[in-house]
Amino acid sequence: MSRICDLTGKSPMSGHNVSNSNVKTKRKFYPNLKIKKFYIPEEDKWITLKVSTSAVKTISKNGITACINKFVKKGYI
Repeated sequence: MSRICDLTGKSPMSGHNVSNSNVKTKRKFYPNLKIKKFYIPEEDKWITLKVSTSAVKTISKNGITACINKFVKKGYI
C-alpha cells in the first residue's frame, strides 16, 4: 500500500529523530491518509480515494467534482 494521497500527491518525507544529546537518527514523516468514499452526482456513482485529511477538508469546502477538476488541471492526477 503506497502512502501517497490520490488527489494532492502528498507522500512521506524524511527527517531526523533528535535525542537529548543531539544525536540524529533517520525517520519518516507520513501524511495523514484516510480511505474515503465520495459520491459523484454527475456520474451517479461512488468512488473510493485514499486522501489526506487536508484534501478531505478541501473537498468538503469546494465539492468533489470541483476538486477533481482542479487537481487534474494542476497535474496532480
